[in-house]
Amino acid sequence: MPRPIAIDQSSHSPIDDEIVTGEAVALDLRPASFVLRAAGSIIDWLTYFGLYIVLVLVVTPVLVDSLGLDDRLVAAVLVTMLVVAIVVAPVTVELLTHGKSLGRLAIGARIVRDDGGAIGFRHAFIRALVGVLEIFMTFGGIAVIVSLLNGRSKRLGDLLAGTYSQYERVSLADKPVYGVPESLATWAVTADVARMPDRLSRRISQFLSQAGQLTPETRVRVSRELAHEASVFVSPLPDVDAELFLAAVSAVRRDREYAALELEAGGLERLKPVLGGLPNGFPER
Repeated sequence: MPRPIAIDQSSHSPIDDEIVTGEAVALDLRPASFVLRAAGSIIDWLTYFGLYIVLVLVVTPVLVDSLGLDDRLVAAVLVTMLVVAIVVAPVTVELLTHGKSLGRLAIGARIVRDDGGAIGFRHAFIRALVGVLEIFMTFGGIAVIVSLLNGRSKRLGDLLAGTYSQYERVSLADKPVYGVPESLATWAVTADVARMPDRLSRRISQFLSQAGQLTPETRVRVSRELAHEASVFVSPLPDVDAELFLAAVSAVRRDREYAALELEAGGLERLKPVLGGLPNGFPER
């Protein structure tokens, strides 16, 4: 096993409110910004308020004419329509779309639990019920103040329900591909790096891509654990720290598998005339 050496963590700092899996790998789940949440909430507010206007102008007259309701029953119907528009409709939409709405579709966000899972009826109902106060009754005033006071732009309903708005649109920028570290270039030429289990390879890849988002203690601990698991597939073992060892092993396996695929593709290309051609003289013989 490679000898662990202290890693310089001075340029890395822990990320607030990050979600970390059981294997201590931080997930790239970004909360929607305050501006995006405000834009989505305005769209949703106009949508549900428009639904209430439609119910009042279209459905209520039909009920009054067909049932002959008096003023007290008409008032009860109007209150029911309001509850349907600002409570029942938002809950139903969030449950059927798994945290989406018209406004969130426009900004590319989704309501999820604090642990990143899908919301249930309880979460949607609390958010809608509290939203009556902080959004509809105060025209978003309470929601704006609370959202500006926390890192994930949560409104009061999110704080009580244990949810937040997750931004789902990913960047189109390609991630950089790193080669073998210079200090291990000579070792990589003759090193025997066997094929590792797919699960271990994925864990190493995730760790290397997100190591900068981990706390220093977690980064060192996870790199040592992964290096210990990968060491049985590598010979000889270089005398470097665990994270550098993982980076070198990952690059060597990637380069050699790519070379093998290129060699296979070249062989198939040379055999293409034989594999796809017709027997000699067919069908004239």
